[in-house]
Amino acid sequence: MNKILLASLPLIAISSAVMAAPKYETDAPIAYMTDLSSGAILFEKDADKPIPPASMAKMMTVYVAFDQIEKGKLKLDQKVDIQRATWQKWQGQGSTMFLGVNDNPTVKDLLHGVITLSGNDASVVLAEVIGGTEENFADMMTKTAKRIGMKNSRFGNSTGWPDEGKTMVTARDLGTLGARLPDDFPKLYKDFFGLTEFTWGKTNSGAPITQPNRNPLLGKIPGADGLKTGHTEEAGFGFTGSAEQKGRRIVSVLAGLDSYSGRSNESVKFMNWGFNAWEPKALFKEGAKVQSAEVQLGDSSLVDLVAPKDLFATVPKGSDGKLSMKVRYNGPIKAPIQKGQQIATLIVSTGESGTQSMPLVAAEAIDEAGFFGRVWAGLKSLLGMG
Repeated sequence: MNKILLASLPLIAISSAVMAAPKYETDAPIAYMTDLSSGAILFEKDADKPIPPASMAKMMTVYVAFDQIEKGKLKLDQKVDIQRATWQKWQGQGSTMFLGVNDNPTVKDLLHGVITLSGNDASVVLAEVIGGTEENFADMMTKTAKRIGMKNSRFGNSTGWPDEGKTMVTARDLGTLGARLPDDFPKLYKDFFGLTEFTWGKTNSGAPITQPNRNPLLGKIPGADGLKTGHTEEAGFGFTGSAEQKGRRIVSVLAGLDSYSGRSNESVKFMNWGFNAWEPKALFKEGAKVQSAEVQLGDSSLVDLVAPKDLFATVPKGSDGKLSMKVRYNGPIKAPIQKGQQIATLIVSTGESGTQSMPLVAAEAIDEAGFFGRVWAGLKSLLGMG
């Protein structure tokens, strides 16, 4: 039977006293921040409290659409018909892309309408294209959320429009979603997020309608490229933001603020704190061996665990002290094992600022043992030799 194995590694000294987490005060009732380069949670305040997401729910609409595109079930250049009932319901209802009933936007246009303009009309039309009905699509959203680790989220619609509590999330789950979008769909994320404006529709006089992206970080935080604002009377003002600087990507979540300006100011302040109050400390270079793990019924009894990329811990800036590290895996690991397969986790403890988890992968492929190898392994187990 496999069991979780923990193996300690040598402490890594990084400077002087105790690594206490930097202090931060926020007016937001709900807040959460994570550094994706290390897996460190930099801040949390009521991060597991169920909240209505408002338009931040549209990140899940986008995730499902990106997933359909990656699987070849949806094409960016696919033309879309707009149902008259949908147009009538959503014309001018909240944020809008200004879709016309006779428009034939592409999926690409609709994604810009959702991501850049936060269009409720664009979200519902996209949902109907993918799910047939918005209700079916909302079920896809909830199932997808569970699959990617959003443990306490459910969706009743594609927009985040108030629906008597059917659509609820947590800040931690929004952080997970904000992390998965650039990680799971790097090209699509780069192509669609971070646009400062998008043009669609025309005024009564025939002039094109250009609307700005409401993301408060764009142009104010270097490397900012996502993700989504949200506001309803029920939810208040919220924002899930993302920015990358020198290989460090931070995702922040704020919810329940009471004004547009308060959301803008707090979002910039919060993200600046994430980058400025914390710094990366190098642990292992890409490809460096961290440890070895036992292999069960393989043509080798051991497999080297290596860093899949340069690994860093996130620590308070100027902090001194030591990092303790352990490797965790379910072992022995059963063959076959593919080269580059994640089979272990590096757990880094940084004192008062918590623990951080990073993936470790197999350095080489391990095939299943042949007949005689399996017999020999069985004998060793019987005789207590292994």
